[in-house]
Amino acid sequence: MKKVVLVILLVLGLSSLGSASPPRVLCTTTIISDVVGQIGDDDIELSVLLPVNADPHGFEPTPKDIAQISDADIVFINGADLELGLQPFLEAAAGRIVSLSEHLPLRRLETEGGSEWFDPHVWFDPRNVMTWSAVIAKTLGELDPANRGSYEERASEYRSELEELDSWIVEQVGKIPPSKRKLVTDHAAFGYFAARYGFEQVGTVFPGFSTLSDPSAREIADLEDKIRSLGVPVIFVGTTVNPSLAERIASDTGTKVVFLYTGSLSRPDGPAGSYIALIRYDVEAIVTALSEAK
Repeated sequence: MKKVVLVILLVLGLSSLGSASPPRVLCTTTIISDVVGQIGDDDIELSVLLPVNADPHGFEPTPKDIAQISDADIVFINGADLELGLQPFLEAAAGRIVSLSEHLPLRRLETEGGSEWFDPHVWFDPRNVMTWSAVIAKTLGELDPANRGSYEERASEYRSELEELDSWIVEQVGKIPPSKRKLVTDHAAFGYFAARYGFEQVGTVFPGFSTLSDPSAREIADLEDKIRSLGVPVIFVGTTVNPSLAERIASDTGTKVVFLYTGSLSRPDGPAGSYIALIRYDVEAIVTALSEAK
């Protein structure tokens, strides 16, 4: 009888070990969610907070969103103040909060009032996302040691894809004469991209690193003067941003508006359904618009 009981207990023990729930992982943006999913795969239970086409700068959580933050074992955020509106809820979360930008060399903007802001758009340099992948694999491995090797292996494979992406961007950008590598965008989202690939951000519709800023009439007039004097042919606008002001400026200056994916992926069946697809889409759109301009 004792042997039977021991066998039953052993079977129950093994069963409970085998049925352990996967880590509940929450990501703030669709971009982060895709990268985490590449590394976590089926070993994690993955959710994303911001829906497709949501502007990360102005997102306001619902009670359901707040509950998701509370229930997660770990929350991956971009950091660098991108999720500033979520800060009170993140601070109250029971799980671990990991800022993927924490150890990256961040670009800074000092305003006239003396305050300093960090540029949160780190994903526009694939080398930063390589660092993300290492942090994600390490963090998931600490949370779920049984699958540490799988996380590390997938992160290594993904890093190779990102290295190929970086090389491809360099090749594509080479089609644009250096004198034409000037970007006017809705907000200053392409600083890391510009620094890596030899572009210059010469102007933005909304001042600074956020779409929540409100340009003055003087700032709009200055931007239009700059567009004319530099001969910039295109204003690039993110799909999460209201394009009405950019379209007005384009009309005033005889330029055109080209849409890019900046803060959100497209739907899975769209042209930017993954991080790598997003970068490829944007690069092709930028290269086409600037290399073909007179």
